[in-house]
Amino acid sequence: MKRFLLTVIVLLSFTAAFSQAPRTVRYDLYVSDSMIHSKGKMIHAMVINGGIPAPVLTFTEGDTAEIYVHNKMDMETSIHWHGLILPNRYDGVSYLTTAPIKAGETHQYKFPLVQNGTYWYHSHTMFQEQSGMYGAFIIRKRNVADEKEHTLLLSDWTNENPHQVDRSLHTATDWYAVRKNSVQSYTEAIKAKNFSTKLTNEWKRMLAMDVSDVYYDQLFSNGKPVDVQPQHKAGDKVRLRVVNGSSSTYFWLTYAGGKITVVANDGMDVEPVEVDRLIVGVAETYDVVVSLPSDSSYEFLATAEDRTKATSLFLGSGARKEATRLPRLKYFEGMKMMNGMMKMNGQMNDMDMQMSLQQMDMNAVMYDEDPGVTLNYAMLKSPVKTNLPDAPVKELRFNLSGNMNRYVWSINNKTVSESDKILIKKGENIRIILYNGTMMRHPMHLHGHFFRVLNGQGDYSPLKNTLDIMPMETDTIEFAATESGDWFFHCHILYHMMSGMGRIFTYEDSPANPEIPDPKKAIRKIYADDRKIHPSARIGLESNGSDGELAFSNTRYRLSTEWRVGLNGENGYETESHFGRYFGQTQWLFPYVGWDVRYRKMHGETEKNLFGQSNTKDFRSVLHAGVEYTLPLLIIADASLDTDGRVRVQLSREDVPITRRLRFNFMANTDKEYMAGFRYIMTKYLSLSTHYDSDMGVGAGITITY
Repeated sequence: MKRFLLTVIVLLSFTAAFSQAPRTVRYDLYVSDSMIHSKGKMIHAMVINGGIPAPVLTFTEGDTAEIYVHNKMDMETSIHWHGLILPNRYDGVSYLTTAPIKAGETHQYKFPLVQNGTYWYHSHTMFQEQSGMYGAFIIRKRNVADEKEHTLLLSDWTNENPHQVDRSLHTATDWYAVRKNSVQSYTEAIKAKNFSTKLTNEWKRMLAMDVSDVYYDQLFSNGKPVDVQPQHKAGDKVRLRVVNGSSSTYFWLTYAGGKITVVANDGMDVEPVEVDRLIVGVAETYDVVVSLPSDSSYEFLATAEDRTKATSLFLGSGARKEATRLPRLKYFEGMKMMNGMMKMNGQMNDMDMQMSLQQMDMNAVMYDEDPGVTLNYAMLKSPVKTNLPDAPVKELRFNLSGNMNRYVWSINNKTVSESDKILIKKGENIRIILYNGTMMRHPMHLHGHFFRVLNGQGDYSPLKNTLDIMPMETDTIEFAATESGDWFFHCHILYHMMSGMGRIFTYEDSPANPEIPDPKKAIRKIYADDRKIHPSARIGLESNGSDGELAFSNTRYRLSTEWRVGLNGENGYETESHFGRYFGQTQWLFPYVGWDVRYRKMHGETEKNLFGQSNTKDFRSVLHAGVEYTLPLLIIADASLDTDGRVRVQLSREDVPITRRLRFNFMANTDKEYMAGFRYIMTKYLSLSTHYDSDMGVGAGITITY
């Protein structure tokens, strides 16, 4: 696979070229569209300076960064400097803190570097980060001797357009589970003697267990599946600056040469901690030190949390010493755990465990290996005191909420667009109590600030800018309000953020931001992200006619039209449309209004429904109102009343997983209509299908799914 990464042109503007005096360091980033060749097809990418793999911007603490971003694309873009303390106008969130860089424009970022450590930068526009717009941002300490080090930028790559990935996630496709072999079908459950586990899972209206959303075609270390650094020798200690620049992949880090010593997290030093492995959340950075025991090539292995793929860095030359591979997850053990955690009302049951700080990983039931000493946040200790100044405390409680079935992610069951900005005052301390009420972990990132993680280390609590919080955990963070303007707080899984899991902090009495001349118009652009409408379609083309559904939906609303068209008048045709709103965090309740048009040649006979009402189908055109509700086993119950006074009750379900690729679906209603059929998934968009319909008879053919 030909892969692009980020490179830069560097101009150093200072008088004494090799002195330790503060200087201005200039970088020019030229952003352009590109097509790369991958697996027989051309893939669209965003490329900086031609795509040569050298993404690291390097500075020394006290320097002034002067960075020019030249947008050569036909779309707007942005760059966010992740983890940096800098003036609000340079934070790089389009329409919130920084003006978008329009097509053909150049934007200057210039700010002093008041910190040191390992950071990174990435686009904060649409899904450009997933397409390659990211790189490492290293600030070295001043007047400190050089050491052997290497920057390791981890990332994930999909051959699919990330806009299509996002759309697919919102349509509850399980294609990515098929690709990852994590479907957990009924056949697999029976083979694993876990049929009751699978049945309980669906009885509680849950989808199958998984630890990640997206199937990735490749994982990268500095833009390559394998990065090799042969210059290191036996006895060397190497500082690895690890940046998780992925869009949604957590990485387990293990090392073939022995222990891993953690010395910094999110750019901030910590007291050294020796571990056998650690997980680096999306957007987190860790500095770790590893040793080379002999003149061999030792593998530093980064494995996706879902165990589907891995990427490697080899340190040293000679015979390769590979790290032990992490085995496949035991998904049904995870499903048992999930069943115990979920109540029938869709809420989490924390079982009074008071979990926090990654100290109890509920996913550990799925691991089939000895984890050894595993890092958790309670083990991190700052080498200096981090106490906040004496000041009034503003306390906020954030319940991270979500709905995997419809891929809605929120805080306190409200997306960014559904919530007001949170007003804070300069000079006060902000304390946030976070509870993760979802089945996924979330890396929560605060722009422009560091927060203390209250982890039992007292005065020496560690400072971070991104907190990974696991399911059922409660964590407390706090920061001093020392800035001005608007600052984003959000989940850094790209698809969760774009779905609405975030909040905007705004300082009271902040001066106008010259980058945002029309704040009211600009905030509508921010809100548009989680208000996106996602189209979907299912089109059956079979020997007895066509049936299917076309839908447009967003976080709360859905407009859908379904149809059945037979081959002759006796088979008839019908189309039914619904427009409605989902209610509640689980979104099991969906009231709607709509219309129903149908025709079928009846030859004078009259049918009656189960309520004794005439059910003429020769021609009917009515309006109706009704409600859908998701029952246990994910069965959709639908009750409606039309303008002719007829009542209809219907039960249906799509996509019952029989095997990894075989799906069963059915429908029956009080109009004495019924259907049952199967789909065998061939590709993301194409299935072989067959079904029996009470009006149209037996058919076989294909189903197109979009």
